[in-house]
Amino acid sequence: MNRPSPTWLHRTDEPDQDTASCTGTSRSRAVGHDGPVRFILNVLWLVLCGFWMAVGYAVAGVVCCLLVVTIPFGIASFRIANYALWPFGRTIERKPTAGAPSAIGNVVWFVLAGIWLAIGHLLTGIALCVTIIGIPLGVASFKMIPISLTPLGYRIVDVRAATW
Repeated sequence: MNRPSPTWLHRTDEPDQDTASCTGTSRSRAVGHDGPVRFILNVLWLVLCGFWMAVGYAVAGVVCCLLVVTIPFGIASFRIANYALWPFGRTIERKPTAGAPSAIGNVVWFVLAGIWLAIGHLLTGIALCVTIIGIPLGVASFKMIPISLTPLGYRIVDVRAATW
């Protein structure tokens, strides 16, 4: 006799932030457990490091907006500041239309602000990984290093809207 299994045992093909941190690399999850866990992780992230990371990105954005030539970098920095405040449940994906101007802009960004923000993520990730509770947050900080180094040519989307 076939008995239906409980709904929490069913697997789906949606990405899981519980196991994949902020980048959504896992494609399976237990149904119904992502909302509360994401919320708790986001609140912990915001309190422990998200606010200060967002301030760092906002400062970089203001500095970049002072010059007319670097305004696109400032806009990208503000976008990432928003992502750094509440990263769980969102992911980054490459824009298919990004071309050579994005690559050239990423080189300039890397020299001006990217390396310093990446070092901030690295140090924050190491500090978070000291405690058991902080390990998922530290991993999330490490996963934000690539977008802090090369923000142009990427977009931040909800994990449910991400194209895999």
